[in-house]
Amino acid sequence: MRSEGTAASARTARPGGAAAGPAETVLVRRPGPGERDPVRAHRRRRGVELFLALAVPAALILLWQLAAHRHWIDPRIYPAPSTIAADGWQRAADGKLWPDVWATLKRVLAGYALGTAAGYLFGLLMGALRMVRAALEPLLDALYVVPKLALLPVFLNMFGLGEGPQIALVATTVFFFVWISTMAAVMGVAEGYREAGRVFGAGPWQMFRHVLLPASLPQVLVGMRVAAGVAVLVIVASEQIAANDGLGHLIFDSRALFQNDVMFVGIVCVAVLGVVLSELVRLIGRRLTPWAPRDRGRPRS
Repeated sequence: MRSEGTAASARTARPGGAAAGPAETVLVRRPGPGERDPVRAHRRRRGVELFLALAVPAALILLWQLAAHRHWIDPRIYPAPSTIAADGWQRAADGKLWPDVWATLKRVLAGYALGTAAGYLFGLLMGALRMVRAALEPLLDALYVVPKLALLPVFLNMFGLGEGPQIALVATTVFFFVWISTMAAVMGVAEGYREAGRVFGAGPWQMFRHVLLPASLPQVLVGMRVAAGVAVLVIVASEQIAANDGLGHLIFDSRALFQNDVMFVGIVCVAVLGVVLSELVRLIGRRLTPWAPRDRGRPRS
């Protein structure tokens, strides 16, 4: 707070003729630009954020392009971004890229849907019911620490070659992320919310619908967003080991054939796919939880 001025030290008469002490210091705070015009300040801030979000990757790409052009790095191992873009465009135009993208996408979506549904159900039950949590939490904790790729041979034995092992591996990975976030969110609901529901005579379903669900959903959606990115990582690793198509197979196969430009095309596609899925979950979460704090968007009044 900034002092706008200080009243002069003067003595004023009090009732009864008593002399008053020095006048008190008056502090005046002027509103900042964000308070005078919050919409304009928000737009300015979002413009700066957007500029930084675009400028940093653009600068790195330009530096990479320059390094490859000047042979500061070996362009045979690290092709220039222009070479990668041209090759990706050509493969997309020829129809060679889309089958791999679709194969990875359908595996991720199927596994993510199954893992999210199971993780959310188990998280709700274990977060709301103490006896269920006591019975299942030690077992699930032990399974959680097992590297998920180590389960791929188990799923291959169970489902054989094909889509089954890939989907099961993604579903298992997503399950644990969603289960942990959901159970923690339900257990973290303030006791005051629960007490208010009991005071109003809420039954089990009403308690879930009007108390536990809205209070825990923002944190649950954070876990789902993290799980979306992890699902892409797991499926790419799985496709490098036990698949004949998909972006993971494209990356691994092109590296074996020393087609590094194709390898980087696959890596870029994986990055784009992960960002799109994560942002999609975030946007859905904002629609489902308008009461939750937002990391982006319009300023709240």
